[in-house]
Amino acid sequence: MPSTSHARPATSPFRQPKAVWAVAFACVVSFMGIGLVDPILPALADDLHATPSQVSLLFTSYLVVTAVAMLVVGAVSSRIGAKRTLVVGLVIIVVFAALAGASDSIGGIVGFRAGWGLGNALFIATSLAVIVASASGGFAGAIILYETALGLGIAVGPLLGGELGSISWKGPFFGVSALMFIALVATIAFVPSLPRPARKTSLAAPLKALRHRGLLIMGLTALLYNWGFFTMLGYAPYPMELDAHKLGLVFTGWGLLVALFSVFFAPRLQGRFGTAKVLYANLAALGIVMTVIGAGVGTPSTVIIAVIVSGAFIGINNTLTTQAVMLVSPVERPIASSAYGFVRFIGGGLAPFVAGKIADAWSLSIPFYLGAVAFVLAIFVLSTGHKLLGEAERGLATPADTARLEPLSAAATGRPVIVAVGATPDAAATVDAAAGIARGLGSPLEVVHVRETVVIEELAVDPEEVGAARAALTAHLERLAGDGIAATGQLLHSVGDHAAAARVLAAHASDVDARAVAVGPSPRGPLAQFTDGSFTAALTGAATSTVLLVSPGAEPRELTPAALAELRA
Repeated sequence: MPSTSHARPATSPFRQPKAVWAVAFACVVSFMGIGLVDPILPALADDLHATPSQVSLLFTSYLVVTAVAMLVVGAVSSRIGAKRTLVVGLVIIVVFAALAGASDSIGGIVGFRAGWGLGNALFIATSLAVIVASASGGFAGAIILYETALGLGIAVGPLLGGELGSISWKGPFFGVSALMFIALVATIAFVPSLPRPARKTSLAAPLKALRHRGLLIMGLTALLYNWGFFTMLGYAPYPMELDAHKLGLVFTGWGLLVALFSVFFAPRLQGRFGTAKVLYANLAALGIVMTVIGAGVGTPSTVIIAVIVSGAFIGINNTLTTQAVMLVSPVERPIASSAYGFVRFIGGGLAPFVAGKIADAWSLSIPFYLGAVAFVLAIFVLSTGHKLLGEAERGLATPADTARLEPLSAAATGRPVIVAVGATPDAAATVDAAAGIARGLGSPLEVVHVRETVVIEELAVDPEEVGAARAALTAHLERLAGDGIAATGQLLHSVGDHAAAARVLAAHASDVDARAVAVGPSPRGPLAQFTDGSFTAALTGAATSTVLLVSPGAEPRELTPAALAELRA
């Protein structure tokens, strides 16, 4: 919702408990690992007298173990709790990153990277949930902090890898181990024990989830995408013919584009064009980039520019593919994430191994051409689920947690006035103001709450449990019934950023032909609205009904693009 002159002052998203900062620091280091190794690949090959295909096994062992571990992390976390899962993951990373740095053989490093992959799976499966659970002032601040950690990690990782790698290829491994040790101590000291889920996750649940057509299609699309992505990540450093320091700068530019386009541009493109269309265009663009790299392996400048540019498309794809998974999946979010993670990491793990064999047998261009083919095949696979994805995005495929709550007393009939409520201190006052508007128009009142699944890059989290959302909505209806006001309640579900929740609300208002949609003042500051999308601006742009801003003690104000611009001034 927009920053307005009569909205409450927003709490800074960076004013968080020590627990949040401890995990956020660990997230920065974890995201560094994405590009930390790339600058040292040629040095590793030279110093250890290994071929590029042998060095590529650093990716294969890491990602294949991560993939298999994704099948069990949900079961582990539901049994020992999120904090213990996080701590175990950090311990494993600290130990195996140090062992990789201490190793003097490529086989040893490959083996220790496998252990690192296990720790990484445990960490990434719980880190975002722990930050959201530990944050103060709602989840918006936690999301901003996590997005900041993502951006810093992806951008700084290659730079740090290049600087440490210019001293020794062992530097990045020991650096990660030392930084993760600091994060481990801070996590143990500051993160409180978090409640375990009410229900334990079955070990077989992720594999059973792949029986669902939509989830399987998106998983296979991600497998093919990751095949192309990790082919580029594992082999592009060699034709660049740069030292570790300069490679670090190249992948820093790449990482900046990944972070910017995943956080800022992907949600806006999705809101304007739809998930499927953006993914089709994006995968096609990646196919072109990979073809350019394959054709230009003899020209280092061509490879360098193509790799940096690819960061924009990779950032978009990471976010929107995960969002598509959450849209079409009929199972719980943690199970869907585990099943999807298993399939996509398998693709990322096998690609460098196969690319190495092909490069050794023929030429370095062939793996990149194969990666381009993988991107094109991903378009074809995605198209087989086009209708399913479109229906899920339009809300025609109703999630299991979307439900209508019946009125607690006789409700009027006709076009309703909808009031959108969130977990804010003035929610009751907003509902009361909307009730007055409905009474004046002779319309029924419908209280709506949108439960959000937030997607950040390749991770998704549910900041609010279904039961808690339903209970809060029921409390509003009971209070209205006690005052003699009949109302119905509607619990909706959105996937994406805060603006996506507004579009879901606008679609529902259109479906019921609402006379007006009332919203309260925003508790979120300008920074939250910029990074996570403005709810009110998106609602005003998408709604066919009148949108009213209601504030205690003030007259309702119709929101239009011109009114929003005036309020922001």
